[in-house]
Amino acid sequence: MPIQHFAPPPHVKAPPLSFATRVGDLLFVSGIPGFDANGALPDGFEAQFANVVVNIKRVLDEAGVTTRDLAKVNVLLTRASDVAAMNALYAGAFGPPPFPARTTCVVQALPDPKMLIEIEAVASLAK
Repeated sequence: MPIQHFAPPPHVKAPPLSFATRVGDLLFVSGIPGFDANGALPDGFEAQFANVVVNIKRVLDEAGVTTRDLAKVNVLLTRASDVAAMNALYAGAFGPPPFPARTTCVVQALPDPKMLIEIEAVASLAK
């Protein structure tokens, strides 16, 4: 089966990548930062997290799945102080249990110094 690519929305200035690729029954979602619909990056962690979730759900919807089909999620944070808030927001966005497998890392930096979070994921497309 050929690889199916999901392009970034036309209004988003993205680096050279696909927002997601489908290989067989797996969907690999690229790291999604917290940019809003206009390509702006809000200052607050909660707003960036909400934008990440909206963008991930858009990609999943385009592929015909939901957050319930997520198998693995990787969360990158630039501040350890956001871990507790991320866990609370994550539970609401990706719940109810059972949750996907997850790795959370606090990293020194993301591509834009204002980025506080980026999430990548793998979803199952098997029905």
